[in-house]
Amino acid sequence: MIGKLTGLIDEIGTDFAVIDVGGVGYVVHCAARVLSALPQPGQRASLFVETQMREDAIKLFGFTTSEEREWFRLLQTVQGVGAKVALSILSTQTIPDLARAVAFEDKAQVGRAQGVGPKLAARIVAELKDKAAAISAPLHVAQGAVVNLTRPAGAAAEAVSALVNLGYAQAQASQAIATVVAREGKDLPLQALIREGLRALSSAA
Repeated sequence: MIGKLTGLIDEIGTDFAVIDVGGVGYVVHCAARVLSALPQPGQRASLFVETQMREDAIKLFGFTTSEEREWFRLLQTVQGVGAKVALSILSTQTIPDLARAVAFEDKAQVGRAQGVGPKLAARIVAELKDKAAAISAPLHVAQGAVVNLTRPAGAAAEAVSALVNLGYAQAQASQAIATVVAREGKDLPLQALIREGLRALSSAA
């Protein structure tokens, strides 16, 4: 089983790259974001690899980080999500954006990917909201960083607003509450959300 490949980029296609490792060219299927981040042909690159074996074929899927690979695996635990749809989801948004969308049950964000309809998007966030926290480490927002955050709703939105009123930046507050929701669930009472959000902000300082 291949877990990682390091070699020279031989070719970059629409949904794959060929990596030359010791004279052997490996066809590795990748999300658009991964392909766009690869160096030019002839240059060296490393990819984390997921190997899928079928009766009629062996396919390799490549990722820039092990967390991307874990999300690829996790997405396919949802009925109706195969490798193609999982790559489509990973092509349309970053891992932090996807983690926040799942944590806040933002079906519209997940549904931006080609091949993901409203029903499938709802199933993805419903089935993964409790699993996602285990593979997504809390993300700390650097001061002054510009982050494209999924818009929270309900108690989460109120908690973010409360933290902003206490003097925290919108990006910091949203990230803190996203971390709490991913860890504790969206049904946490408002006061508990705010309290845990403050703790997350304190630990990130």
